[in-house]
Amino acid sequence: MLERSQQHYWGVVLDAPDARELAQFYSRLLGWKIGTEESDWVTMKPDDGVAYLGFQTSPEFVRPVWPPADGRQQQMLHLDLEVGDLDAAVAQAVEAGAELAEFQPQERVRVMLDPAGHPFCLYVDA
Repeated sequence: MLERSQQHYWGVVLDAPDARELAQFYSRLLGWKIGTEESDWVTMKPDDGVAYLGFQTSPEFVRPVWPPADGRQQQMLHLDLEVGDLDAAVAQAVEAGAELAEFQPQERVRVMLDPAGHPFCLYVDA
């Protein structure tokens, strides 16, 4: 097991055709401030906590499809974001630059697509 403490950061990195563009979307969506910003690498984190989101420019990036389809690039992971009001959260996500996915598999979850096509879920806890 890795030795960890509350001072060690951990995060998720999303590849994208443009790291800065995708980071700006998630900054609008989550209200997190951008920290590290280079031409092909951007990170952000909340004011409290040790988790971060990273974004890496990848010229070879292939937009994933949702729902999965044979022979097409599928999602490698997705983010789950708990919200208090699902309809309001969907509206805010769309205003920030997301789109509502056509296929919605659950009543209390909305699958959204970020500008690079990564699915993410907004959900209300039961």
